[in-house]
Amino acid sequence: MRQCLALLLLVFALPAAAQIYKYTDASGNTAYSNQPPNGTKAETVELPPLNSVETVVPAPPPPLPATQNQNQNQNQNRDQQSAAAYQVLALKDLPQDEALRANNGSFTVGVAIEPRLQPGHLLQLVVDGAPYGQPTNIPRLQVMELDRGEHSFSVQVLENQRSIQQSETVNLTVQRVHVGRP
Repeated sequence: MRQCLALLLLVFALPAAAQIYKYTDASGNTAYSNQPPNGTKAETVELPPLNSVETVVPAPPPPLPATQNQNQNQNQNRDQQSAAAYQVLALKDLPQDEALRANNGSFTVGVAIEPRLQPGHLLQLVVDGAPYGQPTNIPRLQVMELDRGEHSFSVQVLENQRSIQQSETVNLTVQRVHVGRP
């Protein structure tokens, strides 16, 4: 049991490209290391590939017939005027004038919104011009395994899967640790 726990800890603690070795130490215990021990026979441990989650982009709604489209436009104009939605809608908790260091490309983005999010409204993170992740009513948005480099971020308020307001876009460089073999 202890050996399995040690292996699991090594699997999560080491970078994906690291090699793991299994051997028996001087006390007869099974041990794991990222370097083969000197003078001891070690076998290479093959690790399964890491899990990853694909970003799901919601499909756009089908086009409406012309009369429904006109009614929708009238309703949309009324909704936008009555919503006069949010006086404050902005991303927060991002660095200003410097890069964001996220060693694995994962970090959390806060949303400043006033007044509070209305019932039936959801927040949608937009990364590089495309919806990212699932809409939520929580003003903390999670970014997972984003590639390093320059990215743009904004947040939208959705009502019935359509955007009724969007924040200003924030451009930011994401820095990640580059793990390579010597």
